[in-house]
Amino acid sequence: MKPASEAMPAKSATKKPRPKGSTSAVEAVFDAYPKPVKGKLLALRRLILDTAKATKGVGRVEETLKWGQPSYLTPETRSGSTVRIDQVKPEPGQYAVYFHCQTNLVETFRELYPELRYGGNRCILLKADEKVPEAALRHCVALALTYHLGSRK
Repeated sequence: MKPASEAMPAKSATKKPRPKGSTSAVEAVFDAYPKPVKGKLLALRRLILDTAKATKGVGRVEETLKWGQPSYLTPETRSGSTVRIDQVKPEPGQYAVYFHCQTNLVETFRELYPELRYGGNRCILLKADEKVPEAALRHCVALALTYHLGSRK
């Protein structure tokens, strides 16, 4: 009889590692988006993940699906309010960053960035054929990912 180490084949090291928290279901959602919006949403995903890394107190961000939308949570620190991204289905070429509607986040964003377009008290609206207001979005995402830190002081 062979020792257990010889009986089991070694795992292949060629498998590409996934970002922590990423799932094939999330990837499938991104793959299903129309081309112009998909590129913008993937860039927005990178902006959210990069902002989380650069923002003190956020910790690890988990990417999952909520309501069928790519969503970003702070499960370890519980510092933030969930941020979701998706295309705006009735409006071709439009996409949005969604925030919890029972927070004052969008109200705060309106005061800070009146030039942005908003959908009620729940999202920032963006168009695939327009330049992304990157600095404003980074700030808004950072505020969302640290939303609960202010209430702990």
